Amino acid sequence: MPSAPRRKQKNTSNKRASLAMVAAHANVSTATASRIINGITNKASEQTILQVKKAVEELGYRPASVGRALRCQESRMVGVLAASLANPAMSAIASSIELALRGEGYIMSLCDTHEEATIQDEYLREMQSQLARAVVIIGAVQSALLTDYRNSGTTLLFINRPAPDQEHSYYVGINNYQAGVDVANLLLQHGKKNIGIIHASLNFTAAVERRRGLLDRLSEAGIDPNDIPHAHVAGLNHLEVGYESMQTFLDMPKRPDVIVCLSDMLAYGAYRRAQEAGLDPIKQMTFFGFDDNPLNPWIAHWLNSVGVPANLYGPATVATLKSIWHHLPPTAPVYLPHQFRLNKEFNASSTAPS
Repeated sequence: MPSAPRRKQKNTSNKRASLAMVAAHANVSTATASRIINGITNKASEQTILQVKKAVEELGYRPASVGRALRCQESRMVGVLAASLANPAMSAIASSIELALRGEGYIMSLCDTHEEATIQDEYLREMQSQLARAVVIIGAVQSALLTDYRNSGTTLLFINRPAPDQEHSYYVGINNYQAGVDVANLLLQHGKKNIGIIHASLNFTAAVERRRGLLDRLSEAGIDPNDIPHAHVAGLNHLEVGYESMQTFLDMPKRPDVIVCLSDMLAYGAYRRAQEAGLDPIKQMTFFGFDDNPLNPWIAHWLNSVGVPANLYGPATVATLKSIWHHLPPTAPVYLPHQFRLNKEFNASSTAPS
């Protein structure tokens, strides 16, 4: 058993450093140490500033944020609510946002809403009680608290999927409508007109806009939207929805040559179902998806996809938040440039439409 003096020394070394300890270590008053730590240095000499900074580093001092949050009615925390962290595309976006927030001195609190309105509201209430500086929602769903929360004064920013009502909301992400148009353009350039669409719920703004852009452009090219078959089964898991929905096309006397899935995860499920049916999905059909899932180059080389590189989301999200906080909010959605990742069939002869 260690001796009493050694136990005392160990406990002392583990004690959290206080502002008073920093001031004593730097041989300055507590008020002076506090001002310098909070960035108020106009009344301090360069030597005093260096002493305080050195003391902070040597003692490992971190100012408690609770008191500041209560005084200012906001904290350094930014809540990020993701609709499905099981989706690698959403996880990659969240990771990019975390990196950018940390670079600006903010802490991210990440939550998974599982596409459920009640869970989303539960986390919104928690962010409010924690005095979050802002709430960022990657894939929002319509929920009872969403409108009230927007009107409460807390900064609310929608990522990748516009707000369900799209009214008075800030948005950063892909232009879903234009991405749908660009997919249609690419297919038309290659003479592919026997198209089928697999979708999950059309209650979500991203899916609705992607489908609308696709159908509008095909209609302009003389393809009646009513002649384009759709496949859908109820469910929130896009892998399962894609898998089950593909059976609709497999049962058709003349199945589509091109399967456009309104998310990459839908395409993963659809592709597997086609394989299990004894087809060669690469040779016998063309798959298109949305989101440019970061796993695609590793496990889905057969998939053509359109999306925004995940690393663009973090800087754009933080820049938009800072603009809102400085009362210079964007007056229109912040659309990030999307690009195509194409398989060999398209890669050799095509570039993404502008």
